[in-house]
Amino acid sequence: MIEVKKAVILAAGLATRFLPLSKVVPKELWPVVDKPLVQHLIQEVKLSGINQVIFILSPEKKEVLSYFKKEANLEKILKKRKKEGALVELKNLQDLQDKISISSLLQKKPLGDGHAILQAKDMVGNEPFAVLFCDDILDSKVPAILQLLNVFKTCQRPVIGLSRIPKERISNYGVVEVEKIAHRLFKVKKIIEKPSPEQAPSDLAIVGKYILTPDIFDYLRQKKQNEKGEIVLAEVLDEFLKDGKIVYGYEMEGEWLECGDKLNWLKSHLLLSLKHPQFGEELKKYLKKII
Repeated sequence: MIEVKKAVILAAGLATRFLPLSKVVPKELWPVVDKPLVQHLIQEVKLSGINQVIFILSPEKKEVLSYFKKEANLEKILKKRKKEGALVELKNLQDLQDKISISSLLQKKPLGDGHAILQAKDMVGNEPFAVLFCDDILDSKVPAILQLLNVFKTCQRPVIGLSRIPKERISNYGVVEVEKIAHRLFKVKKIIEKPSPEQAPSDLAIVGKYILTPDIFDYLRQKKQNEKGEIVLAEVLDEFLKDGKIVYGYEMEGEWLECGDKLNWLKSHLLLSLKHPQFGEELKKYLKKII
């Protein structure tokens, strides 16, 4: 049985839905409660047993890696001022990186998520790997990638994270046609990118969590750019299926929290803040006071 040891985190997008702030603060560093999106993803990867993270960044997003660097001078100042709480927070961030290798590759032009994944080909090698989009957090007992890995262990085939969505929102997502195999487990038959509600083959949308096998790189390399000038992973996976390749889908356990636009980011930030053990109760009291 082949184990998954590497995760590719896509963080090269233009983040146009977060303009103008995203011109100076990468979306991946926007906070969800008291830590940025990228830290939530690193936690998910580590808890899933993966020990190598490869960020795909645009040239303008080097700050994403800077966030994880140790700041000796800052720690010295905090120690001198006896800021114990702040020191604990910095130590927690460093402990999170223990036994995990974090590296990065550049996507020099915004040519789609499939093109971004292709940049990791040499570093991934001939191994299966996880893919995570920075827009998506799963609030769950079992980390999202670990849920997919548990499926992959038995099938050794690509696995896509899925979630059910209301009909009126279906045109915003990649949607799958499926054959049910077991509880929450499906064989994917077809992928349609952003269908109308009438065209949608199901109410199962693709969450930004995947386990992929290295043969996907051949398809990504051969794929021509679409009319928008992009190579899109969903479109490539659909061609993968048309060639008789097997792809499984797993309906994720937990609540899918989206952070791909301002409103969804605010909702996710609010929900997790209200559930936070340190801040939640005070925030609930404050909301009752002002609403």
